[in-house]
Amino acid sequence: MTPLMRWVLPDHIQDALPSEAEQLEGLRRRLLDAFRVRGYQLVMPPLLEYLDSLTTGAGQDLSLRTFKLVDQLSGRTMGVRADMTPQVTRIDAHLLNRRGVSRLCYCGSVLQTLPATLTATREPLQLGAELYGHAGIEADIEILRLLADVMRLAEVPATRIDIGHVGIFHALAGKAGLLPHREEEIFDLLQAKDLPELRLRLADVAEPVRSALLALPELYGGPDVLERAAARLPRDPEIVAALEELRVLARALGDLPISFDLADLRGYHYHSGVVFAAYGGGSPAALALGGRYDRVGAAFGRARPATGFSLDLRELVWRLPRSQSTGGILAPLADDAALQSRVAELRADGEVVVTALPGHDGTWNEAGCDRQLVLRDGRWTVEPLKGD
Repeated sequence: MTPLMRWVLPDHIQDALPSEAEQLEGLRRRLLDAFRVRGYQLVMPPLLEYLDSLTTGAGQDLSLRTFKLVDQLSGRTMGVRADMTPQVTRIDAHLLNRRGVSRLCYCGSVLQTLPATLTATREPLQLGAELYGHAGIEADIEILRLLADVMRLAEVPATRIDIGHVGIFHALAGKAGLLPHREEEIFDLLQAKDLPELRLRLADVAEPVRSALLALPELYGGPDVLERAAARLPRDPEIVAALEELRVLARALGDLPISFDLADLRGYHYHSGVVFAAYGGGSPAALALGGRYDRVGAAFGRARPATGFSLDLRELVWRLPRSQSTGGILAPLADDAALQSRVAELRADGEVVVTALPGHDGTWNEAGCDRQLVLRDGRWTVEPLKGD
């Protein structure tokens, strides 16, 4: 590789330069504070773990997205985390081991073998919140409200939150007697809403299950879609219970921009109930994903009801205008007690004060300075930076 190419990063991997990094860090702090005051406790899982721990209970999808390497100490295969939720589930199940409700939050970089979309990064800065220990719909309501609050605080409010329920598809797939590979095919076609191909693949499935599966791509929209679903789907107990959970959400979250999509089943290997995707900021792709995943803890030896969401802070920041932060103040390099006192005072007030190192006149605007400390009548005063 030529020296001129050594600075080039891999595809879908980016640096965060000062302006963006400042926004990312400010948003991280603001949102973690919002979690804290709602009782969500911060945890910091490690960047890598043994592979069987990282991907346990999360399905093949997560394994394919995980970078793998061999641990030189143990000889075992390790993985760089592609999603922090299984790690937080492990912490709840084995390290905290609480009997009641746990509310946990996290924020850190994850690394993925492929980008989620053509424009996405392979190194998302993942932020999320998880609620463990409560099986009732109240937990799902809390998480969905928290998601809406977070996007509003990030100044990228949700314009639409699509809600589905994987229990409906699981019930229909079970009644159809679909083998795992066929279930996967039908799932992919439902996600793509490819009705012509779906009709062909379901030709040998008995009624009324065939008609119910064909109806799923058409069952999307406002709360009225739930009554249309009740009329078109079999009165299987699991389906009836799922539709009632969605009705409760419709009543409880009527002030949010919610809609329902019974064919939106992303992560169905992982999730066990309500699933949702939040959109905003003009993005055609979802900015946040979440749902209930009660079965994942069982892989760590302790099944716990669980629901939560995660998002990529980078995706949010990319949809914000670049911040116009106040410039710094240039302070001369001098052994002056009054000057040092004034610098300390300004920094305590939140101002950025940069000490002028010798030999760099004319470059301090590049360093972000737009003002300077000048001695006037025995007092150090702040004035516009001139002649730089």
